[in-house]
Amino acid sequence: MVMKVEPIAACIEKLLSERSYDEVIYTSPDGKRLDQTTCNHMSMLNNVIILCGHYKGVDERIRQKYITLEISIGDYVLSGGELAAAVIVDAIGRLIPGVLNDETSALTDSFQDNLLAPPIYTRPAVWEGMSVPEILLSGHEAKIDEWRYEQSLARTRARRPDLLGE
Repeated sequence: MVMKVEPIAACIEKLLSERSYDEVIYTSPDGKRLDQTTCNHMSMLNNVIILCGHYKGVDERIRQKYITLEISIGDYVLSGGELAAAVIVDAIGRLIPGVLNDETSALTDSFQDNLLAPPIYTRPAVWEGMSVPEILLSGHEAKIDEWRYEQSLARTRARRPDLLGE
């Protein structure tokens, strides 16, 4: 099943007549793989359209005429692009100021600096004999930042060395 050209074109034309769009995105397995750099860029855009195909997708002429960016969320195929669109919206939405309670929180997430995030802890300081690292309880921000960086680097080397290019 391929989605017909006329209804999609009419919808996009209607939207384009009402405002300008920075990107018209199509969710597709043969698109650019979604990554944090792309999300960071898209979070700065004002307006986007995300078009989702279903089953075999949309008529190729739609892609040729309207689509400015094709995005894949991974090397697998879904029945439709709706879940991919939800992933894209969530990944870029959380980067928009005011969406998260702590606006700097997203800046320390995995992939922001090509590293995985360091371990995180809550209270109590000791749970079932396992303790929060002392440095995190010290209040010394510079040493805590250094510990977090070292932990991020070690975690990335162990779990995702491809991110380091090593």
